[in-house]
Amino acid sequence: MRFLYVMDPLDRINRFKDSTFAFLRATQNLGHESFVCHPRDLYVDRGQAFARVQPCQVFDADVHFTLGDASDVAVGSFGAVFMRKDPPFDSAYLYASQLLERARGETLLVNDPRGLRDANEKLYALHFSEFTPRTLVTASPDRIHAFVREIGGDAVIKPLDGAGGSGVLKLSSSDKNARSIVDMLTGEGSRLAMVQEFLPRVVEGDKRVLLLEGKILGAINRIPRGDDLRSNIHVGGRVERCSLTEREETIVRSIAPRLVQDGLFFVGLDIVGERLTEVNVTSPTGIQELSEHLGRDVAEDVIRWAAERSAAKRF
Repeated sequence: MRFLYVMDPLDRINRFKDSTFAFLRATQNLGHESFVCHPRDLYVDRGQAFARVQPCQVFDADVHFTLGDASDVAVGSFGAVFMRKDPPFDSAYLYASQLLERARGETLLVNDPRGLRDANEKLYALHFSEFTPRTLVTASPDRIHAFVREIGGDAVIKPLDGAGGSGVLKLSSSDKNARSIVDMLTGEGSRLAMVQEFLPRVVEGDKRVLLLEGKILGAINRIPRGDDLRSNIHVGGRVERCSLTEREETIVRSIAPRLVQDGLFFVGLDIVGERLTEVNVTSPTGIQELSEHLGRDVAEDVIRWAAERSAAKRF
């Protein structure tokens, strides 16, 4: 079977940590063919989606990939298409998702373009607010400062379009930098930001739970460095194997049907202190770390699932 990966340039990815690299390697190991392209390589002609693609092979070596000759191929001719472009969800990402719509019903789209457009990784968690920390979304600095005082003086503020921990800051009402931080994140009241109750248990870790079609693949615990509140692997978070508590399994069971309904098949949930903080759908990471802790290649589970679903034409 042939799979297409719409992704960032291969020379920019970390082969030791990148989940897309793991998918490419698993595709190859299971006897399928991988093709890659960038969002700008997608196009529509006479109503049909095409892409300028290159066949790809990957290697666990310093030179970790080779690319073949480029050709123009109908997107719907692939067994599955993995949208793996990293955030931000900007206009280029939006247009790519809309072009992929032209292949709907012809191939398996992971994750579904409509789901990707609807599921801002910060805001989507609000569908399940009974499981989230106390949360405010606003552009108003005054409202933010009042909220922080109301919840006890400590919060976390983050941009709605960030990823990998970028722009995530602790906000304390006693900090003389607080007003500057809020002005910076909101563009002095012109841009929405998310503010959440600070969870002290973040020092124990931020669990990344990976799901495939609503079922748990496994979880890792990302522990922040001593000099940082962010636990993202990208910024130096240490990874440990972990299991889920009964409460955390309840969160997953409650969220899973909505994820599947929205075509969000490969998803990473972030859970701190048994509270849901984010739902990562654009390009979730962590599968290589999970594979290392489980002693097997979990990416192969995803590729087998995609191949079986495609063969059954469950688009």
